[in-house]
Amino acid sequence: MSRVDLAAFWSLFMGGWGATFPFLGLYFRENAGLSGTEVGIVLGVLPLVGLVAQPVWGQLSDRTGSRSRTLGLVCLAAGVSYLVVPLARGFASILAVMAVSAGFSTAVGPLATAVTLGALGSAGLREFGRVRVWGTVAFGIVVVTFPFLLDALERAGDLQPAADGPSEPALGAIFVATGVAWIAASALVLRLPRSVEVAPRAARGEWRELLRSRSYRRVVFLTFGAFLCFQGPMMLFPIWVRSLGGDADTVSRLWIPMLALEIPLVAWAGQGLDRIGARGLVTVGILAGALRWTICAFATNPLVVYPAQLLHGVTVAGLVVGAPLYVEQCVSERLRSTAQGALAMLGFGLGGVVSTWLSGIMLDRFGATAPSLAGGLGGFALAALLPFFLPRPVKSVAP
Repeated sequence: MSRVDLAAFWSLFMGGWGATFPFLGLYFRENAGLSGTEVGIVLGVLPLVGLVAQPVWGQLSDRTGSRSRTLGLVCLAAGVSYLVVPLARGFASILAVMAVSAGFSTAVGPLATAVTLGALGSAGLREFGRVRVWGTVAFGIVVVTFPFLLDALERAGDLQPAADGPSEPALGAIFVATGVAWIAASALVLRLPRSVEVAPRAARGEWRELLRSRSYRRVVFLTFGAFLCFQGPMMLFPIWVRSLGGDADTVSRLWIPMLALEIPLVAWAGQGLDRIGARGLVTVGILAGALRWTICAFATNPLVVYPAQLLHGVTVAGLVVGAPLYVEQCVSERLRSTAQGALAMLGFGLGGVVSTWLSGIMLDRFGATAPSLAGGLGGFALAALLPFFLPRPVKSVAP
């Protein structure tokens, strides 16, 4: 795949995600009528299913060597499944549909990371951010513009918010927009010749080498801790905004500072890697997340809330990009997809499951600010541990 193809894929994938991710909690709470605990369970099922799906698809990708083909098929299935979500009614049906969808959607990111790093070759570590940033740009454009499109859709259908109903009656359209974008992304990958490969095949049982890598084990553990602190507050972010009197437009506007800093930081992640290393990127990302959610827990003034969202970009560039780059320095290219999938499974996924469920419970019992406060304080504790726990990345897996 060329860099243009890779950038286009990331744009469609993350652009589609931008239509859904900021509003998932709001949709399930208001439009679907779920309780806070049920919202936490539904959102938590995404990374829970990913615990199985991500390593399975990653191992299949490495064993067959057909990484781009696997990515395209998984992305296609994810897009089709999202088209079905608005048809589900009731907690059990919504949970089942989201669980099936998560079997594909949660694996797209790790597979795309592995394919991108492999396709970029020796320049992968330095150039990865410059390719992935186009996904962030598309995500930002969709987040900012989608509320306007939603308002136009509601006007066309003469849909008005009711006193006891959802603030955005047509919010189910987010799943249609995401599904169409992901199907288009899959078509971009699947049109490539079958001979396009990005790395050699892994041998049977070679994945066990990951268990012997001290660097890999520890970065997975720390990523789990970080997502345990931050994912729940992030998934319930629109509900927190609503608790302050905001609506979908407010959520959209708050994403502007979140992405304003993320775009240049992700693009320059390679330069950051040269200056402070992958371990430094992870440290800065966790500190930024801790500070952001602590501020949100106490802030009610928009003059404070809006600037605090700039720290989101630091967290993404430092943790969400930095951790996969750290992994890339630890493992053999034959295990690239498996390693990224396991990081997503045990770090991003398992941490996200527990965090989202706990945050849903805290939402019901203590209010909308409780998840932010717990996440912020937990993040600071994790950052204090990191310099003593996470070693410099060492490629202990034989090439």
